[in-house]
Amino acid sequence: MCYNSLSNFCEGNFFVMNINLVKFNTDVGKTKPNNMRNPDNACPFCDVKNLTDIIDTDGDIIFLKNKYLVVESSDQFVLIEGSECESDMPHYSREKMRRVIKMGIKHWKKLLSSGKYEEVLFFKNYGPMSGGTIRHPHMQIVGFPKLNSELLFDVEELEGVLIAEKNGVELNISNCPRVGFGELNVIFNRDGNLDTLADFLQIGVHYLTNFFRKNLSSYNIFFYHKGEKIFAKMMPRFATSPYFVGYNIHFLPRNIYQIAEEVKKIYFGENKKIIFD
Repeated sequence: MCYNSLSNFCEGNFFVMNINLVKFNTDVGKTKPNNMRNPDNACPFCDVKNLTDIIDTDGDIIFLKNKYLVVESSDQFVLIEGSECESDMPHYSREKMRRVIKMGIKHWKKLLSSGKYEEVLFFKNYGPMSGGTIRHPHMQIVGFPKLNSELLFDVEELEGVLIAEKNGVELNISNCPRVGFGELNVIFNRDGNLDTLADFLQIGVHYLTNFFRKNLSSYNIFFYHKGEKIFAKMMPRFATSPYFVGYNIHFLPRNIYQIAEEVKKIYFGENKKIIFD
């Protein structure tokens, strides 16, 4: 049974019809800064001296509590990726990208093992179609004391046509997409190398924003865990298909093998076009 009246909601998050149903505080949402669609608005992450509740730093990388608690019954955190407001992962040096990912993984794992949460989400919104409101590159971690982990993802959505494999880490393109087009995945095995995980993520978002689709301005990265494996899905974002929104129909593009070969040629071949410093 799915309740359709707020008066029927119990305290906290709960599960109905095999979905995770979570309260969103619309009053807080109205107060959130937004310079994604209003670029003249000030960037709160550039105003470092006025940031509060800082938990950890690595140079200009900052991990702190989220000031705007729009998702109720959760603990929300932000990872500011650096001081450059107009930069992003495709433009980072290899060393910078690795530091960002290591910081995020460290705190994600720490929260997962804290015993406070049934599930901890780790993700990145980038661009106006991603669901984000701040242009400054950042990631988010959200801990839920109550959430059904079994409903978050299917492992099959994170498997696919192999592009590259190195140091216990795999890069592939989904052959069972979560939504549809151009979904790149990274699978990190128990003995995997975090630097390689970061390298594959950087390659993935660089490909999506430069070669996959002309003028692609938005993407998400979603992290998952199961057993001793870590998974990451890089999803290009544009107007979502009504087949998916209305009917939960997933599309399997016919060109996934072509994309896999293109990524290999650009980033892994003997005559590769892109080399990160």
